[in-house]
Amino acid sequence: MKQIRKTDPNLVALINDLKRESRERETAIWRDIAQRLEKPSRSWAEVNLSKLERYANEGDVIVVAGKVLGAGSLKKKVTVAAFRFSESAAKAIDEAGGKRMTITELVADNPTGNGVRIMG
Repeated sequence: MKQIRKTDPNLVALINDLKRESRERETAIWRDIAQRLEKPSRSWAEVNLSKLERYANEGDVIVVAGKVLGAGSLKKKVTVAAFRFSESAAKAIDEAGGKRMTITELVADNPTGNGVRIMG
């Protein structure tokens, strides 16, 4: 079986950081996100704003192991961390009063992963 290697150095560093943080703090959520990002990018999560609106509560912290897309509307103030955001999704999150961040920033803000929900 051919082993697939990631070529994006930022992605490789993120996966390694997530695994290290998981080992040091014994936090399963970061290991789970690292394993999801290790899969081929065609199987990564793609979460639309409509899904965030439907399943997230006001003030939730959501992590997406993939990309947030701009289909639908968002009226709730949520914090969303993802590997990528489409331009329309980033604009809609900002306009709704929410916060968007990278997964690295989320790990720095919340190293234990308490209160973080995985979506996708």
